[in-house]
Amino acid sequence: MNESFETPSVYPFKVIGKIKSDFPDKFGIPRQSGLLKNLRSAIRFEPEFRVADALRGLEGFSHLWILWIFSENVRPDENGNNRWSPTVRPPRLGGNKRLGVFATRSSFRPNPLAMSCVKIEEIHLNTVDGDYNGPEIVVSGADLMDGTPIVDIKPYLPYADSQPDALGGFAEKAREKSLQVVFPEAVKFPPEKLDALIELLSEDPRPAYQRDPERVYGFKFAGFEVKFQVVGDVLTVTDLIRL
Repeated sequence: MNESFETPSVYPFKVIGKIKSDFPDKFGIPRQSGLLKNLRSAIRFEPEFRVADALRGLEGFSHLWILWIFSENVRPDENGNNRWSPTVRPPRLGGNKRLGVFATRSSFRPNPLAMSCVKIEEIHLNTVDGDYNGPEIVVSGADLMDGTPIVDIKPYLPYADSQPDALGGFAEKAREKSLQVVFPEAVKFPPEKLDALIELLSEDPRPAYQRDPERVYGFKFAGFEVKFQVVGDVLTVTDLIRL
């Protein structure tokens, strides 16, 4: 006799850590992970998971998968469930065309989960910084806002995760060329963060549906508000305001 078994409709997750990055807001964050090689951030763990042994063996890997929550895009309905739509408007297509949510990486999903592939730069088993005391993983290429909750990390396996013949669909076709970035001499920025900022600006942080050459755009990065304009393929930084 077969016993009936019903799987639960809700599975609880624990936040194992949070990202420490130079992005206090969503605007300006890279659209995908791995695009900005000079962009550094750090994975810091919640008290329960500040155990150095949990990272044993990770030093043998070069890259990492981060599984995280779109915490700024959760839209609960009257019952507390996350709202979602079967179709979304991908920014890379200018927000004018609808595609199936499961054919995109839209942040507005049935479950607000995301994943990012990043490079491991350093592993610190005991970091002391202000109120934080515990392990830390310094990574490059993360596309997460400061404080984003992380639910898991997994090592990247080249033999299984790399697919050289994979197709990129509409996302590959919509890939834009890099912009030339111009810094006026009067504009100063911390030299250790400059390469990351130039990479970020060259990827054109403007929304795909906003292309006004007269408009001055701005976003916060590394303790500054970065102001810029784009004319043709040239992005000019107009001002840097320390926050």
